[in-house]
Amino acid sequence: MKHPVDVHVGKRIRHRRWMVGMTQQQLAEKVGIKFQQIQKYETGMNRVSASRLWDVAAALSVPVSFFFEGLDKPSSAEAEASVPGDILADKEALELVRSYYAIPENQRRRLFELARVLSDAA
Repeated sequence: MKHPVDVHVGKRIRHRRWMVGMTQQQLAEKVGIKFQQIQKYETGMNRVSASRLWDVAAALSVPVSFFFEGLDKPSSAEAEASVPGDILADKEALELVRSYYAIPENQRRRLFELARVLSDAA
């Protein structure tokens, strides 16, 4: 039976890998394991050991704590309702985030403000 923390950590591994545009094979090579093991980690089928998580974090350029972010429930029902439960599982949302960060910072701020105004009007 999958433990919810293992599933969460696996999802965070997958999300970060997608965000940096890395394949399972590329991550596996950086960590020194087979890509099938990455698949098992990402689905929560296999628990990631502390030392392996350390290696994965280094390969994905994030602190180990990144994989545990979001385990606490939102502080209010409003926060829960405003964002879908697993927004980074949506490939379109990930592509949007990648594209957003590819825009120069000054234009990105203006786009952010426009999105904020549009969402308030909806």
